[in-house]
Amino acid sequence: MEKYARLQKIGEGSFGKAILVKSTEDGKQYVIKEINISRMSNKEREESRREVAVLANMKHPNIVQYRESFEENGSLYIVMDYCEGGDLFKRINAQKGILFQEDQILDWFVQICLALKHVHDRKILHRDIKSQNIFLTKDGTIQLGDFVFLGFFFLMCKL
Repeated sequence: MEKYARLQKIGEGSFGKAILVKSTEDGKQYVIKEINISRMSNKEREESRREVAVLANMKHPNIVQYRESFEENGSLYIVMDYCEGGDLFKRINAQKGILFQEDQILDWFVQICLALKHVHDRKILHRDIKSQNIFLTKDGTIQLGDFVFLGFFFLMCKL
């Protein structure tokens, strides 16, 4: 974690927490998912490492980009791009009942579908698609995120 300065905790789930950090190398902000793996079985630890390896190979403009991962002090740390526009849940709530334009909704819908197609083409299911896991970049691009740790699994079928 010496390459990153913690700024603030931005989320917490059943498997860990999300921390906004600033890289001491490039000065950019990232999100680090911190997952306590010290109480997991060896099998669970290996599965989490496999899931991170899959995430590392998922490159698409509508999927939050993985940067790196490392283990330290009984935790697995996964560094991801930070989506400055926040999540779709907060964006919807900020509207305070004012409807979005139809073309905006269609644009977001198409971007979500493109992300899901990319994931499904690789025989992976997300399993936690909700507005809190759909993020916006500062230019308004949709990025599907929060794949990390037991949030997705491989389809177990023969082709």
